[in-house]
Amino acid sequence: MKALAVVHPPWPPHLPSRPQPKSRLRNTRFRVSSSLIKESRSQSQSQQQYKPGVVDELFLNVFRNKMVEEVGWDSDKPGYDGLIEVANRLMLKNPTNSDTKEAAVRVLISLFPPFLLELYKLLIAPIQGGKIAALMVARVTAISCQWLMGPCTVNSVDLPDGNSWTSGVFVEKCKYLEESKCVGICVNTCKLPTQSFFKDYMGVPLLMEPNFNDYSCQFKFGVIPPLPEDDATLKEPCLDICPNATRRKEIAKNINVEQCPKA
Repeated sequence: MKALAVVHPPWPPHLPSRPQPKSRLRNTRFRVSSSLIKESRSQSQSQQQYKPGVVDELFLNVFRNKMVEEVGWDSDKPGYDGLIEVANRLMLKNPTNSDTKEAAVRVLISLFPPFLLELYKLLIAPIQGGKIAALMVARVTAISCQWLMGPCTVNSVDLPDGNSWTSGVFVEKCKYLEESKCVGICVNTCKLPTQSFFKDYMGVPLLMEPNFNDYSCQFKFGVIPPLPEDDATLKEPCLDICPNATRRKEIAKNINVEQCPKA
């Protein structure tokens, strides 16, 4: 009698793929949703983490007093609102943009003790081609100037030598620009004077890039700013919400007032 051939089924047997258990799908969805919640929560915390305190009030009062000394006039409004009115008066007092910039530079110089700026420019600025000085002033700016600009963080910027360095400061939404609503005040009492101050008195080149759409601003310490004729910021039109531009448009209806008169 012949032996019967026994055919064994393949092992392991091929089983049809089964759908993923609902619990596992729920876990996946939970992980995704929880990560999104954490991300949005961290973003909101970064926007709300800064709250002005006693030191900020002190810085505001000192800065405002120096501005008042330069202008020779003070506003009746308290706090930040009064500071903006003094800055506006600084613009109106000086006949040219250069005069306004020089006045604002004098205000910045007056905020520092004698010889401190000269020592920094002489001893710190030359180290490693200026990188250390740029890194230091970026961190000091981010820590000490939020009372003026609002929340800001240190970030990386591209330097002229092709390297990246954490010598940038990103301002999420500049309070000074938002409250003044004026391109001219931003450019002539902040951007240009601050660039000149750091370059001429601290030995640190600085390029400031304000964004007039979302009011953010990027500081780039260690980067030389372009010539005035090549700086797109100086060609910005007046903001639609600028009170000075609104009055000019009402008075001079047939005159082109797109270009900010103080930029």
